[in-house]
Amino acid sequence: MKDSPEYLAKKSFFDKVLTIYGRNAVMEALEDDAVTIHKLHFSKSNKDATVLEQMKEIAQRRGIEVAYHDKQALSRISKNAKQDQGVALDIVLEHFGDEESFLDAHNTYRIIALDGITNPQNLGMIIRSCAAGNVDAILLPTKGAAQISPLVIKASVGTLFKMPIIKTTDLEKTLESFQSKGASLYTLSSHASNSYKEQSYSNKTIFVLGNESEGVSKRVEDLCDKSIAIPMQRGVESLNVAVTASLLAFL
Repeated sequence: MKDSPEYLAKKSFFDKVLTIYGRNAVMEALEDDAVTIHKLHFSKSNKDATVLEQMKEIAQRRGIEVAYHDKQALSRISKNAKQDQGVALDIVLEHFGDEESFLDAHNTYRIIALDGITNPQNLGMIIRSCAAGNVDAILLPTKGAAQISPLVIKASVGTLFKMPIIKTTDLEKTLESFQSKGASLYTLSSHASNSYKEQSYSNKTIFVLGNESEGVSKRVEDLCDKSIAIPMQRGVESLNVAVTASLLAFL
């Protein structure tokens, strides 16, 4: 049954599993003992290669389960037959979670919510800045936005495995829920009168960053309590969203 403890525990586990692909990305993850790994997948059609043998040796040393599949089955696992190079790896992202589990562990927090960020490199750089700065979690929609991928992992320079990420299927609804529990929502706007440095923030603060070209969606913008601005000089109109995240992370 879907509401049984066994089902919920299994679902909670697999919600934290990310499958990456490609020999370089998989090898890097296997060599990092800090990365928790669920299973290593190979295509039965792979030709002998030194790197594949090295992967098998590491898997044996680390006690990682290895599975072999026909080419079509592996492509269903990797979801990228053109670039998986016959190998995929299930990584357990220990810091992935949902709103409820996050709130159970945090009475105060500073979150950066992403509304329609589509560039994987931007997402990776945002994760890196948040991990280095004063941010407790990133709120990431599971639809209409860039998702965790080898490109994001590379851009985050490994910090993805350290940064708490809250996944949501409905950003607007999740923001409303946080708001109902006392969170203050801020969006960035060049037309805002308050500088982000001069604003007084509550102990439950969420900054909402929008799409690279369209900005924050109207429905999410309407939810926000206040707009803040990053003062610009020399006629510069805006900053890259990853740069903006970096400034907010180090407030």
